[in-house]
Amino acid sequence: MPLERRTFVKIGGLAALGLAGGAAARAGGVIDAARLVPAGDAATGTGTPGSAGAAAAAAPATSAATTTAPAPLEAKRWAMVVDLGACLRHEGCEDCTRACHAVHNVPDFPNRKDQVEWIWKEPFVEALPDQKHEFLPGNLAHADVLVFCNHCDEPACTRVCPTQATWKREDGVVMMDWHRCIGCRYCIAACPYGSRSFNWRDPRPAIAKIDPAFPTRTRGVVEKCNFCEERLAEGRRPACVEACPPKALLFGDLEDAGSPVRQALADKPAMRRRPGLGTQPQVYYLL
Repeated sequence: MPLERRTFVKIGGLAALGLAGGAAARAGGVIDAARLVPAGDAATGTGTPGSAGAAAAAAPATSAATTTAPAPLEAKRWAMVVDLGACLRHEGCEDCTRACHAVHNVPDFPNRKDQVEWIWKEPFVEALPDQKHEFLPGNLAHADVLVFCNHCDEPACTRVCPTQATWKREDGVVMMDWHRCIGCRYCIAACPYGSRSFNWRDPRPAIAKIDPAFPTRTRGVVEKCNFCEERLAEGRRPACVEACPPKALLFGDLEDAGSPVRQALADKPAMRRRPGLGTQPQVYYLL
């Protein structure tokens, strides 16, 4: 009796898999799922969520020795504290910026128009204009302070994005999905802190040394500080925090009374950038 088309396709598929498995066994090898998807996606992990590339990147590798992945760092509400006194005592230090930009493949363009920054310094009176007054101590009046994305509790950027390329996680980290970003720059216009950068040019030629552990971006997308969410998932603190020589950057769970950020905020008065705007920034500056 002639086979139905559906039955024939099933038999053909099973036969093909059997041949492939036999060839691998004769060679003493193992069929690697990553080889069944385009090489670019499997190697770079650039596949979009749900794609073959993303599935292959997420699939556990077959290995003789099983390694235990470190437990991710978790919090109810992540926050950053900048100790201005400790930071200003190391005037000219840029270790945190260099570390951040290196691990996140941030390009270094010489001209201001194309500049992309995740963490940088601004004059105190511009970064915290609400704190400016005529009796401001000299060390603050003329100081440059660190600024980056504030990961606000009420972020204006997420409300205006038409593709939901930027959103806030439950733990407070404001994220970016560069696959979804269409380059409309609404988020840049909405952010009152100037914390986002736009790639006017292909950023990759301007990266001194590309770190393969983190994806590069393309022309026409927005990027910003992500609180090193990829390092948190690996049980590591943000790169800027680990690189800071005077330990002026503290990172932790704002809901945990024993965390470094809560202890620091309990010991010294702190400020936030433009608090009157109602965005509730979660980066605090200790006086």
